[in-house]
Amino acid sequence: MRDYDELISFLGEWGPFQRLIFLLLSASIVPNGFNGMSAVFLAGAPEHRCRVPPSANLSREWLNASIPRELRGGREGPSRCRRYRLESLANFSALGLQPGRDVDLSQLEQEKCLDGWEYSRELYLSTIVTEWNLVCDDDWKTPLTTSLFFVGVLMGSFVSGQLSDRFGRKSILFATMAVQTGFSFVQVFSTSWEMFTVLFLIVGMGQISNYVVAFILGTEILGKSVRIIFSTLGVCIFFAIGYMLLPLFAYFIRDWRMLLLALTAPGVLCVPLWWVIPESPRWLISQGRFKEAENIIRKAAKTNGIVAPAMLFDSTEMQEMKLQQQQKAYILDLFRTRNIAVITVMSLLLWMLTSVGYFGLSLNTPNLHGNAYINCFLSAIIEVPAYVIAWLLLRILPRRYSISGTLFLGGGVILFIQLVPTELHILSVFLVMLGKFGITSAFSMLYVYTSELYPTIVRNMAVGATSMSSRVGSIIAPYFVYLGAYDRFLPYILMGSLTVLIGILTLFLPESFGSPLPETFDQMLRVKGFRNRQHTNHIRSSKEIEDSKTRITPL
Repeated sequence: MRDYDELISFLGEWGPFQRLIFLLLSASIVPNGFNGMSAVFLAGAPEHRCRVPPSANLSREWLNASIPRELRGGREGPSRCRRYRLESLANFSALGLQPGRDVDLSQLEQEKCLDGWEYSRELYLSTIVTEWNLVCDDDWKTPLTTSLFFVGVLMGSFVSGQLSDRFGRKSILFATMAVQTGFSFVQVFSTSWEMFTVLFLIVGMGQISNYVVAFILGTEILGKSVRIIFSTLGVCIFFAIGYMLLPLFAYFIRDWRMLLLALTAPGVLCVPLWWVIPESPRWLISQGRFKEAENIIRKAAKTNGIVAPAMLFDSTEMQEMKLQQQQKAYILDLFRTRNIAVITVMSLLLWMLTSVGYFGLSLNTPNLHGNAYINCFLSAIIEVPAYVIAWLLLRILPRRYSISGTLFLGGGVILFIQLVPTELHILSVFLVMLGKFGITSAFSMLYVYTSELYPTIVRNMAVGATSMSSRVGSIIAPYFVYLGAYDRFLPYILMGSLTVLIGILTLFLPESFGSPLPETFDQMLRVKGFRNRQHTNHIRSSKEIEDSKTRITPL
């Protein structure tokens, strides 16, 4: 029986139809770059200090001395969360005493910022931090906001994978795009931090779902040689384009509500794509909907100026496809035997720990030395060469060695940052970007690698599940950044160590380089690194026969 790639080989690899699908699906990812990293500026925390109201009646000298000094990040500066007790300062001011000369400031009683805060407007006119005072005792709400966005991403990864395997790639793609755009627009009118955060969670549900389904749809429509380019130089680079445009928007629009509105608007431009992007013929075939799949293939042939064969599916092939592919798939199929379960668990860990490094470094850019907008742009633009390198590695080297090597590079460089003297700020930023380069390269290859391991019936579910695992990493990542307030090297030590560890683990996974994209579980077992386990016992029931076919042992 012919596989799908052989069936559509007459279409060619890079005709007008394939180029159109490549471009449109990649372009649909641009809004993900906006939303995925928007928290960097929406939840930016500017410099702040306690507000001293005019009613305190302090002289200029006592007003300037009203905020205690403290060490922060190795440098001394005004306290962000404490002030000297204003009643005492008012008495000293009325008596004409001078701070420091007549009064020892270190002996004065301190109090919290009872009258609110004054925020620097050098970087931001407003953020959700300044809008709802998410500082000092409430500073835990800022990383929680970002984490809950990624909780939504996790939920979306879990739900969208199963829904698209059941209801189709195209329907779920546009449904999740609508969720992302619609709720992001409503978020502009948030009246409280709680409302903003709940809506942010829902936006996150649509954000990754759109990305994963677009990736799977393109992977299943495009041919083998174009598939890798689409997975790296297509969706990944268009995500990076959206990411690069984010600091540009943020630089010129420094009010968080107007910025969010500007980032939401491009999502509306994706609506007309509904009438252009087709359903996945692979998925239609797996559901036994051969006529619909044939219509799409014939339209593709017409677009490419090619005459399609008179008969695409003969009766024997259709019967075999129905028996082998029209099955119900469940999440437990990813754990159906011990060895498949081991591979799935290892893949989940690989995605999760790689995600910790990627999002930890991305979200930490405002805390690097220098301009926050430039650092964010550098963090985005470094992804372009990372994706190009990933594409080249996927073309010529085995997947395991490519992913493991880039993880070793990223993790090792991050661990080296703690050895750099504090005054060499430029070198530190360079090393952070080099670490981001390595981890980003590995991250982009994971989509290709995972999609090559699993068959069509559970491919989107597998990518969705592993992507869901990566969101656990992204949920944790903001708190890695938060640890930098206590020790600026601690986030790098943790992220670097975990990245190197997962790089070692990757070497124990199977190799899919050079293997055809599997359509069934039987074909999945032919991936390099597995062999069928031989059984000496007589197997009588059909269920036992099926189980025996799916028991595999890594080489």
